[in-house]
Amino acid sequence: MVGMVAVLAGVATLCTLGKVWADDAPAAVDYTKILPADLVKNTPQGKLVNPYKDTQADVVAEGAKFLQSYSCSGCHGGGGGGGMCPPLTNDTWVYGGDDDTLFRLVTLGSDELQKAGYTRKGRENVVGPMPPFATIIKSSDDLWKILVFVRSKYNGDPGYKYGAPPPPPEPQ
Repeated sequence: MVGMVAVLAGVATLCTLGKVWADDAPAAVDYTKILPADLVKNTPQGKLVNPYKDTQADVVAEGAKFLQSYSCSGCHGGGGGGGMCPPLTNDTWVYGGDDDTLFRLVTLGSDELQKAGYTRKGRENVVGPMPPFATIIKSSDDLWKILVFVRSKYNGDPGYKYGAPPPPPEPQ
C-alpha cells in the first residue's frame, strides 16, 4: 500500500511539473498578424529567428511570389541574382547574413540599420541604399517567407549561407 501511495504521489508530482513546464513554454507566434516594424521594435537585437526553413518547398514558393509582388525583383533581379542593387544569392552579405540582420535590413532600410549600430561587412560592385519596406510588406510572415526564398537560392560558399561563420577557436 505504501508503495502504491508513493507511485501515485510521484505521478501527481510529474503531472504538476508537466503543467508548469508547459505554462513556461513560449507561445506560438502568429507572424501573419505582426507588422515587420512592430516585430523589429519589440524584439531585442539578435533575437529574430526565421520560423521557416529553405527546405520547405511550399514556403519557398510563397516567398518567390512575395519577392515579385513586393517589387524586390525591381532592384535585385527576378530570381534575386542582382540588378541595379546587389544579388541576394551569393556569399556577400553587406550587413550580415543572419536572420535578425536581414529582417531588420529589409524592414528599416540600410540608413536606419546603420543608425541602429550596424556596419557594412561586405562589399558589392553595385551598392545602392536599401529603402525601408516596413510600410510595404504586409506581415512579418511575408517577410520571413521572402528571406526563406533568398536562402533557397543561395549559391555561395556553404559556410557563409547564414553570414560569416564564427571564427575558429583560439589555440590553447
